[in-house]
Amino acid sequence: MTEKPKDPLHGMTLQAILERLVQAYGWDGLAKQVDIRCFKSDPSIKSSLTFLRRTPWAREQVEKLYVKLVQGRK
Repeated sequence: MTEKPKDPLHGMTLQAILERLVQAYGWDGLAKQVDIRCFKSDPSIKSSLTFLRRTPWAREQVEKLYVKLVQGRK
């Protein structure tokens, strides 16, 4: 059998990804990592999810940061 490489995003919801990043970096740290206004001005999970779902480039940056965080822990 060939083993497929594990995709850290597989099975993860955007909300779970965002919550994990906020837990790891806090809103201020997250805003420094990904320069998005919804992380800087009155941040919340709900408003951030709304923005990320409508903005593919921002979602991609958040997903890349999550993959970097997960792979760095190994």
